[in-house]
Amino acid sequence: MAEYSALALLKNAFSGNRDWKPAWRKPDPKPSYDVIIIGGGGHGLSTAYYLAKEHGITNVAVLEKGYLGSGNVGRNTVTIRSNYLLPQNIRFYEHSMKLWENLSQDLNYNVMFSQRGVVNLGHSPAQMDDYARRGNAMRHEGVDAELLDARQLKQLMPGLDVSRSARFPVLGGLMQRRAGTARHDAVAWGYARGADRRGVDILENCEVNGFLKDGDRVVGVTTSRGEIRAKKVAVAVAGSTGHVMRMAGVEELPIESHVLQAFVTESIKPFLDTVVTFGMGHFYINQSDKGGLVFGGDIDGYNSYAQRGSLPVVEDVMSEMVALFPSLAPLRLLRSWGGIMDMSMDGSPIITTGPLPGMYLNCGWCYGGFKATPASGFCFAHTIAKDEPHEFNAPFRLDRFHRGTVIDDKGQGATPRLH
Repeated sequence: MAEYSALALLKNAFSGNRDWKPAWRKPDPKPSYDVIIIGGGGHGLSTAYYLAKEHGITNVAVLEKGYLGSGNVGRNTVTIRSNYLLPQNIRFYEHSMKLWENLSQDLNYNVMFSQRGVVNLGHSPAQMDDYARRGNAMRHEGVDAELLDARQLKQLMPGLDVSRSARFPVLGGLMQRRAGTARHDAVAWGYARGADRRGVDILENCEVNGFLKDGDRVVGVTTSRGEIRAKKVAVAVAGSTGHVMRMAGVEELPIESHVLQAFVTESIKPFLDTVVTFGMGHFYINQSDKGGLVFGGDIDGYNSYAQRGSLPVVEDVMSEMVALFPSLAPLRLLRSWGGIMDMSMDGSPIITTGPLPGMYLNCGWCYGGFKATPASGFCFAHTIAKDEPHEFNAPFRLDRFHRGTVIDDKGQGATPRLH
């Protein structure tokens, strides 16, 4: 496989860039594998990578129904952070943050991780008190957190409306300076290349349409490219989890599927060098390396498997952007897209063995799937290899809903669309 270095760039420049090798192979399916991972998105690919790298399990197939990056990993707003309140979430996402910090070197692939900081805006004294509480919880777990006042925010973001006449006056914000962004499709490509180099088969255009069973035990899958057997079958398909699990006979799970939209504007000169979230609604925005503003907001409230959302949500997101940054009103929108979110009952993910023998499940990511990509794959690979959870995903087992040990960071209760 291709090695990426300054010398390789120089060498290929003289050959018109005609001699680059494919980043990953296009193999035919084998009759059987040790592990099958359904879902060729960020979490499925990272799981395959860490299975090979950390556990030496290389007889692995990743099954993707389309092309790599055609799902949520190619449809998000790329925010990476670990600024949570509850210790279970802080520890998990901080582990992910530490993996992000060395990911480009680990993969020998530039995922364009930019630690430009994430600031959550506060619009009331009560909200600032809440941010102080969250910041203290973060610091208690060794994570950086800093409270900023309106004057500091104005210095950081000159375009932000901090006047007293603003629709939602800004009092301050909670800043995590180690947080930031990465390029979503580069993360998928990097993990795919890294897994492929370690012997993993990545099978694109290989849609799963059924499961093979021996009694209750899952022993393989039927696909558009034939039957494939395996000792272990892992599912990491985000908002399509309910659809796939029904094929295995699992009719009910504590998740719902909703569409989350994201948007990109025309390119402008440098305007925003951090990630900003709105405290009086659900809105987040950053500026990409190409100059476009990338932003998103609430999910569509109705359940759907569609990869496009509704116009009322578009209008709501635009109004929140203009409330914060009035100077952005004249900008033209270039494109938008929708990803299918797997919204869990408590707003936290599920990384678990089961619910059937021979099966492993990774789902329930709500808005948090992209930033969790490295830790999700790392912990899911451990769960698959060892048949027991890693310490970081032990709180996120499926049986927590039965035991009553839910992890509800926002305190919204069992209403998935509110998380």
